[in-house]
Amino acid sequence: MKKISFLGATLLYVLFMGGMQGIAQETKEKEWMLGPFQRFTQGKPIISKDTLSTFNDPMSGKEVRWESMATFNPAAIVKDGKINVFYRAEERVGEDGIGTHTSRLGLAISEDGVKYTRKEKPVFYPDNDDQKKYEWTGGTEDPRIIETEDGTYVLTYTQWNRDTPRLAVATSKDLKNWEKHGPAFEEYKDGKYNDMHTKSGAIVSKLNEDGKLVAAKIDGKYWMYYGVPHIWLASSTDLVNWEPVEDYEGNLTPVLNPRPGYFDSWLVEAGPPPILTEDGIVVLYNAGNSKNIGVKELGNRIYTGGQALFDANEPWKLLDRADKPFIKPELPFEKSGQYKDGTTFIEGLVYFNDAWYLYYGTADSMVGVVKSKPCK
Repeated sequence: MKKISFLGATLLYVLFMGGMQGIAQETKEKEWMLGPFQRFTQGKPIISKDTLSTFNDPMSGKEVRWESMATFNPAAIVKDGKINVFYRAEERVGEDGIGTHTSRLGLAISEDGVKYTRKEKPVFYPDNDDQKKYEWTGGTEDPRIIETEDGTYVLTYTQWNRDTPRLAVATSKDLKNWEKHGPAFEEYKDGKYNDMHTKSGAIVSKLNEDGKLVAAKIDGKYWMYYGVPHIWLASSTDLVNWEPVEDYEGNLTPVLNPRPGYFDSWLVEAGPPPILTEDGIVVLYNAGNSKNIGVKELGNRIYTGGQALFDANEPWKLLDRADKPFIKPELPFEKSGQYKDGTTFIEGLVYFNDAWYLYYGTADSMVGVVKSKPCK
């Protein structure tokens, strides 16, 4: 038998693991972290724009090409043994520019985590309903999704009316028919925070006895990490109406801040639903870098992924935090697109076939996925 050199063996391993994208990291920085994650889809996105799909738009009354500009920033949930990926789809409207187009949510379904079948029409969008003042004409953006113990699906997303981005909530029993409940903080203290820029609502979840991710209660309440450029915290008893955590003076209190000297020196933003574990609450978050006070090699404005650990009984109490990003733009489609500086913007997390699948947006243009090794 012909011997294979160490270099040759390494090359074969790289190809086997999904393309010329580097050998997967075998360890993680801290024991409490999720992962390590590895790329496995041949170094390609799983969802990209489609210039041919059309939709009859309730706002304009016209047929539009609803995902002709970009498809990115996904949420994910497992239902009936399949992964459902809700992704933000942008229709090209007017001139190019971040936030200038119209967003709707599309759906792609996978039985194996590798191949995805997309629905022809958007499944969630700005409609002629009681939320149009918040959603016309910018749309519905950047979803996160979680399931409750009784089988209700809770979607958090950004309403964009081209004036103020607002964190909002919708619920469904079947992932098809959705009830929009409006802004998450609309009822709190007579709308004290309703006109504040809010987004990125990540509701704390846990793995139940059946291995399913469900919304977790802590001290009788549900908890949600949200926001940018700091991460704040809110609680709820019904997953619809939320109360931000304030200090004794009634001011918002961030629970995670940017750090000069690190990869998250510019901003931090809540990622997919955090996971309640034996070690505490593991929060996966998006991190922006400012190279003059952060990590010079990363450059300015690049988005990577970080992890932080919070107390299981006091969700506002930070216990530990990774010093390095566990995911960052490395492949061409992660570095080029609408967002020229590159992103691996994490939003979707599922536990599927005994492994973690993490879904992310790339450069505001496509959808990627990484997975952990089987956990059993």
